[in-house]
Amino acid sequence: MNMDMMLVLILIVSMLVCLIVEIARPGMIIFSVLVILLLAGILTPREALSGFSNEGMMTVALLFIVAGAVQKSGMTDYIVEKWLRKSQTETGAMVRFFVPISMLSAFLNNTPIVVTFTPTIKNWCEERGIAPSKFLIPLSYATILGGTITLMGTSTNIVVHGMLLDYGLDGFSLFTLSAVGIPVTVLGLFFLFTIGKRLLPDHKGFSQQVKEGAKEYIAEMNVGTNYPFVDQSVATAGLSNLEGLYLIEIIRESGRVSPVRNSTIIQAGDRLIFAGKISTMAELQKMNGLTLRTGTDLELDDLKNGSTHLVEAVVSHRSGLLSKSIKQSQFRARFDAGVIALHRNNERIQSKVSDILVKPGDTLLLLAGADFVEKYERSNDFYVVSRLETPDVLNRFSWKSWFSIALLVFMILFVSFGLFSMLEAMALAVILLIIAKIVNAEEIMKNMQFDVLLIIASSLGIGVAMTKTGLADMLASGLITVGEPFGIIGIIIIFYTLTNLFTEFITNSAAAVLMLPIGLELANTLHVDPMGFAILVTIAASASFLTPIGYQTNLIVYGPGGYTFFDYVRIGTPLSLLVMVTAITVIYTIWF
Repeated sequence: MNMDMMLVLILIVSMLVCLIVEIARPGMIIFSVLVILLLAGILTPREALSGFSNEGMMTVALLFIVAGAVQKSGMTDYIVEKWLRKSQTETGAMVRFFVPISMLSAFLNNTPIVVTFTPTIKNWCEERGIAPSKFLIPLSYATILGGTITLMGTSTNIVVHGMLLDYGLDGFSLFTLSAVGIPVTVLGLFFLFTIGKRLLPDHKGFSQQVKEGAKEYIAEMNVGTNYPFVDQSVATAGLSNLEGLYLIEIIRESGRVSPVRNSTIIQAGDRLIFAGKISTMAELQKMNGLTLRTGTDLELDDLKNGSTHLVEAVVSHRSGLLSKSIKQSQFRARFDAGVIALHRNNERIQSKVSDILVKPGDTLLLLAGADFVEKYERSNDFYVVSRLETPDVLNRFSWKSWFSIALLVFMILFVSFGLFSMLEAMALAVILLIIAKIVNAEEIMKNMQFDVLLIIASSLGIGVAMTKTGLADMLASGLITVGEPFGIIGIIIIFYTLTNLFTEFITNSAAAVLMLPIGLELANTLHVDPMGFAILVTIAASASFLTPIGYQTNLIVYGPGGYTFFDYVRIGTPLSLLVMVTAITVIYTIWF
């Protein structure tokens, strides 16, 4: 092993460790490794930047825009919700819901699908007294399974396709993956409808937990005329930094003040609504002029009026809130909303909300203005933003809504018949969306997941370094040595397992990019069709069922479903084994 090879190996191992322990955002970690390779002279500037001009990366970027336009139309969620409401039983609802969802995810990026339907299915469950945890993990898994059916199902598929073209090989056609994706999806869904359904937890939704325990942490105090801080600001009165308590609303004769700002003036007769540790309320009672209202019939739903709503927001892994406390992020000033509670790992955190460090997948219960959902539903800070009450579903659609759907359908047909490549079809679709004024520059920026694109582009450069230094060849030889006693099937199983383990702890696209060069070296050494290893990498990198952190869609439903880490392990392990056996059997039969 030469020095360059050793340096690349050390950097990749260090990168994997950093990704697993989450010392920074994945995009920054992987990009930092790319920069080190460039500065060390292992990669030329052209090689380091090759990922940023890769066809697969460009196609993914355009696909984000098209998927955002379709999601914005509201057509798909309207149709599916109407379809879902006809179901009467849990199993019947699962079949009616997840079969079309998996088909939809074969042609749309699965992340916006899960973002769109998480509130819909959660509300449907709560209206019928069904635990949302029975449906939300299957929602994520169904979209992952459906994404393996076509080239445009996930960004992983498109990235591997682009890499194959860069290596001078034939890429995937639109339906190359279908030979494996269809049986994987059919058997995976059958598992979810039968055995998987019994393994799912029966957790109450966060909003249900909060409402049932509201009086444990919602309290009300009256401001008397003798209160020393009457006609002074909340900050002056010292009510904005209370230990274990958070002033979320003021109710007065002239109306309601929410969210409460530091500059808000306290008036005699105000009713102060606090959230947090009610055990610390005794300290407030010592203040002259503040009286605790005992036996209050105040409920969380009473805090809503025409201008204020209760909102759930799931924190994104790309959020600017990460690793900061609510106070440090200046949440109230930034979003004009108050945080009532934070939910993590199926537990409501009851310490002072403003001091909690925010993590990806956390669910925030907010008291926000009427326009909060509209303003932040496609924000990079949140995966899902939804009102706790059932939203009014749009029942009228403009021609732009129909145009977005029709455009996607025609682009799929053009690619299917070979009239356009995937990149050409998506580029044309984006141009037409802009001309029709369906998307604008601001919406394009919101829909573009730059962290994902940075991961893809940087990972491609690292893949070039693995091939250039001979590290990919060395790792392939080592894998052959280990698997040789078991024949080619043993090598395939080991290779699939390694790729699948990587995708559980680092991003799926990064796992695919790192393993594909090794797979192609394996194919070359074993004298077999490289397409078999390319498809194996693609399926293994997409089949992330074991952890909430391995795939975006798993993390999106983590908070709303009230899941624990072990919930994913319990249902994901048998599903992962089923998908692995099915994929390897089909790939071995057709390509090996």
